[in-house]
Parts: sequence; C-alpha cells; structure tokens
Amino acid sequence: MKRLTILGSTGSIGTSTIDVIASRPGEFRVVALAGGRNLDRLAEQARALTPELVAVADAADASRLAGRLPATIRVVSGRDGLVEAARHPDADLVVCGLVGAVGIEPTFAAVDAGKDVALANKEALVAAGAFIVARAQATGARILPVDSEHNALHQCLRGESTDQIKTIWLTASGGPFRGWTKDALAAATPEQALKHPTWVMGPKVTIDSATLMNKGLEVIEARWLFGVSAARIRVVVHPESIVHSLVEFVDGSLKAQLGRTDMRHPIQYALTYPDRRPSTLPAFDLVAAGPLRFAAPDLECFPCLQLAYDALALGGAAPAVANAANEVAVAAFLSHRAGFYDIPAAIRAALNRHAGAPAATLDDILDADRLARQTAIDVLASGVQS
Repeated sequence: MKRLTILGSTGSIGTSTIDVIASRPGEFRVVALAGGRNLDRLAEQARALTPELVAVADAADASRLAGRLPATIRVVSGRDGLVEAARHPDADLVVCGLVGAVGIEPTFAAVDAGKDVALANKEALVAAGAFIVARAQATGARILPVDSEHNALHQCLRGESTDQIKTIWLTASGGPFRGWTKDALAAATPEQALKHPTWVMGPKVTIDSATLMNKGLEVIEARWLFGVSAARIRVVVHPESIVHSLVEFVDGSLKAQLGRTDMRHPIQYALTYPDRRPSTLPAFDLVAAGPLRFAAPDLECFPCLQLAYDALALGGAAPAVANAANEVAVAAFLSHRAGFYDIPAAIRAALNRHAGAPAATLDDILDADRLARQTAIDVLASGVQS
C-alpha cells in the first residue's frame, strides 16, 4: 500500500486525487492532508480518510477544525504545518496540488526528506527549479509531473534519451480568448476569462490560461523537469486539448500523448508510477474527437508568454519575480481591481526592477518573490498599463 500526503486537498487537484484513491480501494493510505480555508470540505475529507496529520492555513482555523475531528488526528497550521505535512515520515509520495508560490517550501521540504513528489504546483519549479531539482537528485526523490502537459511529456520520454530530443512541444488550448483582438482583450472581464472552453480548473490557473501565462510557466517548469534549454521548448495552440503535449526527436519522429480532458488520468499515472493500472474513467473515443487543429500562439495579444521566456533567459531570480508579480496581478484582475493587460504590465515592471536580484539560496528566491509582489502592488495601484 502506497502512503500519501496530499497538499491542497480541498482544491481541484486534491479532490481529483481523492477521487482516484476512492476508485482504487486498498492501494493507497493517506497519512497527511493540507487544505486552505475550506474547513467544511477539509473536515469531511479528514473524517473519511483518517490521516494522522491535517494542516490548515492559520492557528484559529486549526482550533476550529480540531474540535470537529477525532482526537487521533493532529491538526497543525501555517507555513510550518505545511512543511511538516510535506515531510511526514510515513509518506511515500507527496501530492502537491497547492496553487502559487506557497508550494515552494513544502515541495523543497518533501524532496529534501527524500519523498517522491507528484507535482501539480508548477510555481515551485518556476521559482526554485534549480534548488528543488538539485536537492531531489541528491536525495533520490523523484518528481512526477501531474500537469497534463508535463505528464504527457513524461510519458513520451519514458525509455528515451534526453540528447535525442530536438523540441518539446507544449500544447495550449488558447483559453477563452483565442482569436480575440487586443481592443477586445483590453476590456475583458474576469467572468469571461473564467469560462475555459475545455478544462475545469481553479480560478488562478484559469486566468493564467486566458493570458497564456500558464503556458509560460510551463515552459520554465519543463526546462527543469526535463533538462532541456528554452530554445528547445515551444508552444503550439491546440484548441481541442486532446493532444496533451509532444516530443520531436532528432530523427524527425514525434511522439504525442492523447487523452480525455480529465485530470484524473495524469493523477493516476503519477500515483501508480512506474506501473500503469486500469482506469475507471470512460475510454477516449478517437472517432468522436474529430479534427485536431494546431496554430502558433499570438504573442502580440498575449505578451505574458514572451515575458516568461524572457524571465527564463534572464535566469537567477527572474522566473520567481515574474511568477510573484503574476500572482498579485491575477488576484487584482479577479477582484476587478485591474484590467487584462495590467497583468503583463505588472510582470514587466517587476522584471525590470528585480530580475538581477541574488539567487544563490532558497531564501534569496523567497526574498525576490516578496519584493516582486510589492512592486506589482505599487504598479497596479498607480493605474499604469502597458
């Protein structure tokens, strides 16, 4: 029986992970959960899964939750609680479904403890990929990507040599604004941006998909996961979201992974790796899928993708800076305090000011994250738009 910690258990990835566990009785045991502010859902999960440890956002929530759970379940809180859950001594695999930079420290803690990580938190590798990957290599921890695109690449690269890769192709749905003009995008609302055409995701990831920043973050993540340069990582818009990603090899051959738009597929792959197990999900119907289309991304209308490439080229703390500014700007956009194009404006301003920040340690990265957030707040408050 594989023993799991689930970080972000009340979110989209966390609940899908629990669905997969329920479909495979007797194969998994959850030893720790970490959730956010949804105490009702977290309490329900904890009562059903009976973990040894549950982590919540703050001490007040921890006290409230502890009164609703059996005394055998210990409740912890805050940043230290997340790290404790990630390092749980009984866990064989840590599923990280946290959203945003909050996932950096627990992901590092898990690999530092030698735990395999099923990683859906792309921001951890975007901001601190060099440190996390190096530590995983030192401890023998495996990082198994859960994002559909990187999971697809992981499957395509099984049995292949990295030096045989010509190009990694990340597919992008194009989001809800594919084909929109710049004028229309400038007036786009959060409500419109949240209507993703193919995937059901949390609000932050859905907005990132609408701006194509999600794909930019994935480019940076792929660089660390697969050890290839940015020049060999490209993005192609694929509206149907059937081909989850492709690898082009030096001999001209391409391998692609296709499947339904259901995150339970990549989650199960990561949970059962290196084995493949039968799935309870409906089979994919190739005939019903219909024609598959591909197009180049529009970098003029969606500048966030190029900004991510720029941050990767700058190196050091720059990816952490871009990620932090994006998180602040997306939150402002979701609450109607910023426009669509304020998001790339905040990222660009933060990169201009902090891209050269020190990046010798994990603390340097966290400091750069903090400084970039303040710059983004200041830029958005000024009302300046690029």
